[in-house]
Amino acid sequence: MLRTLCHTTLFVASAAIASTAVAAKPTPADALKLAPVQADVDYDRPAAADIDKCVVDVETVGGITGWVVKTESGQVLRRFLDTNGDNKVDQWCYFKDGIEIYRDIDANFNNKADQYRWLGTAGTRWGLDDDENQRIDSWKILSAEEATAEIVAALRDKDSARFRRVLISADELRSLGLSEEQSKELASKISAASTAFADVAARQKIVSAKSEWLHFGASRPGVVAAGTNGAEKDLTVYDNVTTVVETDGKHSQLVIGTMIKVGDTWRIFDLPKNLAGEQTAAASVGYFFQAAINARPEVPENVPGSNVNPALQKLLGTLEKLDKSIAAATSRTEQARLNAERADLLEQVIKAVETAEDRNLWVRQYAETISAAVQSGVFLDGAKRLASLVTQVSKLPEANELVPYVKFRQMSAAYNLSLQDKDADFEKLNKQWLEDLEAFVKEYETSPDAAEAMLQVAIGNEFSGKEKEAIEWFGRITTDFPKSDLAPKAAGAKRRLESVGKPLVLKGKTIEGKPFDLAASNGKIVLIHYWATWCEPCKQDLETIRNLQAKYGKDGFVPVGVNLDNSAADATTYLRNNKTLPWQQVYEQGGLEGRLATEMGILTLPTMILIGKDGKVANRNIHAGELDAELKKMLR
Repeated sequence: MLRTLCHTTLFVASAAIASTAVAAKPTPADALKLAPVQADVDYDRPAAADIDKCVVDVETVGGITGWVVKTESGQVLRRFLDTNGDNKVDQWCYFKDGIEIYRDIDANFNNKADQYRWLGTAGTRWGLDDDENQRIDSWKILSAEEATAEIVAALRDKDSARFRRVLISADELRSLGLSEEQSKELASKISAASTAFADVAARQKIVSAKSEWLHFGASRPGVVAAGTNGAEKDLTVYDNVTTVVETDGKHSQLVIGTMIKVGDTWRIFDLPKNLAGEQTAAASVGYFFQAAINARPEVPENVPGSNVNPALQKLLGTLEKLDKSIAAATSRTEQARLNAERADLLEQVIKAVETAEDRNLWVRQYAETISAAVQSGVFLDGAKRLASLVTQVSKLPEANELVPYVKFRQMSAAYNLSLQDKDADFEKLNKQWLEDLEAFVKEYETSPDAAEAMLQVAIGNEFSGKEKEAIEWFGRITTDFPKSDLAPKAAGAKRRLESVGKPLVLKGKTIEGKPFDLAASNGKIVLIHYWATWCEPCKQDLETIRNLQAKYGKDGFVPVGVNLDNSAADATTYLRNNKTLPWQQVYEQGGLEGRLATEMGILTLPTMILIGKDGKVANRNIHAGELDAELKKMLR
C-alpha cells in the first residue's frame, strides 16, 4: 500500500505500483505540502482553490517509478521518485512552468536528503550535504555566474561559511599544479580572505540585506598553458570578473577579480574589491592575464593579504592552521592557550603588514575576534590584551578611527567578563555599564561605534522600564547617525515603544509565498508573535497560542506568526513537523536584521504585540501568561 508522510519519508511502491488501489494514492493537497529543503527555489505553488483539481498519477520511466502531481490541464508540478526500487522516495522534484528546476536527493537511501540540484531554467548548482543537516557543505557543480551570486548572498547575509564554500580549498589548490611560488601566494590570499571576511562583510557598503544579484560580467575565459611560470597543467580562468548588484532599484558593481575553474566548479582566492563603495575601484583587476606574472602591477586593495611579503605569508599560513585548531579544541584550557597564541600571532601580523589599510583591518580583526573569545568564556585574559591594544593603537596615525573601535570592544569584553563572576552584583554592573556607554558616546560622539553604544543604552533603558529615556536614545541614533545600519532598527524600536493606540502596518508574504496584509484582519483581535525556531521560549509560546486559538478563535481571535529564522528551510521544517499550528506565518529573509524585525525594532525574541478590533495596538509587549486574561477582557 502507498503511504504519504513527511518530506524525507514519502513512500512509493515500485514494480507492482500500477495495480495498487486508487485509495492508496496521496491526495494532491498532501503531495503539494512538501517543500524544497533549500530556501531559494522558485517553484509552482497552485492557489488553494486549484489544489483539489490537481491529479496524482503513478508513472514508470526507464525503470524508475514514482508519484507525479499534475495540474488539471496536465502540467507537471512535482515528481517523487524511487530510483532504487526499495519502496521509498529518494528524489523530490519540483517544477516551474512545466520544467523541473530543483531536486532534493537522498543519495545514500537513508530517507534524508544529502544533495541539492538546481536544474532547467534555475541554473546548474549541485550542492552536497555530508552531515545531512539541510545546509550545503560543498559544491559538486557551480558555474562562474552562480559562484558570484553565492558571493553576493554571503555578503548580504554576512555568512562566512557560505563565502568559504566558494574559496579554493587546500586540496583544490594543490590539484591545480601551480608553481611553488604561486601556490604559496594564493594560499596566503585564501587564508587572509577567509579570516577577514566576517569583518569586511560587516563594514562593506555595496551589499545590504535588500540586495540581489543581477548579472555576471566578464570577457571570455582563457587558458593559462602548462609550463607558464612553472605550472604543470593547463588552467582555465576568468580575469577581471565583475557582478552587478541591485538594491532598491539602484545598481552597483562588485569587482570579483579572478576566478579559476576546478573540476565542475568555479572558485575564487581573494575577497571582492570596492567593498567600501568606491566605483573607481571597478577598474580592471586580474591575476593571470592583466599583466605578465613576474611584472604585474599590484592592485591596491582594502583587504588584508594584498602585497604579501614572505614573512607575512608564513604568519598567515600559521594563522590559518591555528584557527582550525581553535575550532577543533574541546577543552576551555586548550581554547584559552590557542587563543593566546592567536593574539600573539595577530600582533605580529599587525607589525608585518606594509600599508595603513591592511593594518587597519588586522587591528579590527584582532579586536573583534579577541573580544568575541572573551565574551564566549574561552579567553578570559583577552580583556587585558585589548586594554593594551588601546594603548598601542593610540600611537598610530589612524588613532582617531581605531581607538574608539578597539575601546568599545574592550569595554564589551570587560563587561561580559565581570558578569561571569559567580558573586557578580548584576544590578550594579548593569548600572555601571550604562554609565560607561554614555561616557563613551560623549567622548567619541562621531565614531560609528557611538551608534552601537547608544543602542545598548536604549535597550538597557527599555528593559529596565525607563521607556521615556529609551525613546530618547533610539531617536538620537536616527538623528545623529541617519546613515548608520542601526538607524532603521532604532527608528523601528521607537515606533514600537510609541505604538499603543496607533494602527500597525504589517505587509509581506507568508512562508508559502502568499501575500499578507494585516489590514485584512481589521475587526478581529490579532496577536502578532515574533519568533524563531532557535528560540526555545518562542516554541513554548506556540503551544499557549494554539490553545488560545482553539478557545477564542470562534470569537474573533487571530494569531499571526512572524518568523525570524535566517533560513526559511528551518521554519518550514519546524512547521511541517508541527501541523497543529495552523495560523499564517509571515516570512522574509534577514532574520533579526531583516525588514520584518526592523520595522518594529524587534530586539529580542519572543516579542508579542496585541491588536484590538479597531486595528490599533492594545499591548506592545504582552507575555504568554497574560494573554488569556487580556483576551477575556477584550472579548467581553
